[in-house]
Amino acid sequence: QVQLVESGGGLVQAGGSLRLSCAASGSIFSINTMAWYRQAPGKQRELVATITSGGSTNYADSVKGRFTISRDNAKNTVYLQMNNLKPEDTAVYYCNARISTTVALWHWGQGTQVTVSS
Repeated sequence: QVQLVESGGGLVQAGGSLRLSCAASGSIFSINTMAWYRQAPGKQRELVATITSGGSTNYADSVKGRFTISRDNAKNTVYLQMNNLKPEDTAVYYCNARISTTVALWHWGQGTQVTVSS
């Protein structure tokens, strides 16, 4: 059984920073791509950033230059450093990872709320 557990969400003023963490646990053989998604009220879930096992990253245009995704492979953990936060960043942020046990499957975390006040 694989679990992804996010932490680090909260309430912050516009211009502030937060760092999200997502730790994978269970009978893990390997982790390939890891990603962060977000879903604002009344909107579809959208991709925020991805990072491959080799460290290549990709970002949504709306967060480029403000957010940084990183990972610690030894800890099976992915991070999202969010700087210069804007009210439109308010959403539930979800961790997503392709994890190999006996098979390779995409897994989701439970989500963590980020609220940015103006």
